[in-house]
Amino acid sequence: MELEFEIISKITSRETIAVGNSIRELPRLRKLYGHGRWRKIKGIAKVKLSDNTIHTVDIHWYEAHGIGKKQFKI
Repeated sequence: MELEFEIISKITSRETIAVGNSIRELPRLRKLYGHGRWRKIKGIAKVKLSDNTIHTVDIHWYEAHGIGKKQFKI
């Protein structure tokens, strides 16, 4: 089940947790968004959930130069 949410603050404490071939989803990312130097990154942000509650969460996403941030997950 995927939660619907909106990021309502700046993402802080950014940390790269995987780069390139160490990303399990790399073939899928390349197929969907194109080739790039993909990184899996995590950080902390405030989000507003679909039930209008606000929470501070650990957030993960994929990012590549020239492609941008994709597939945010909490």
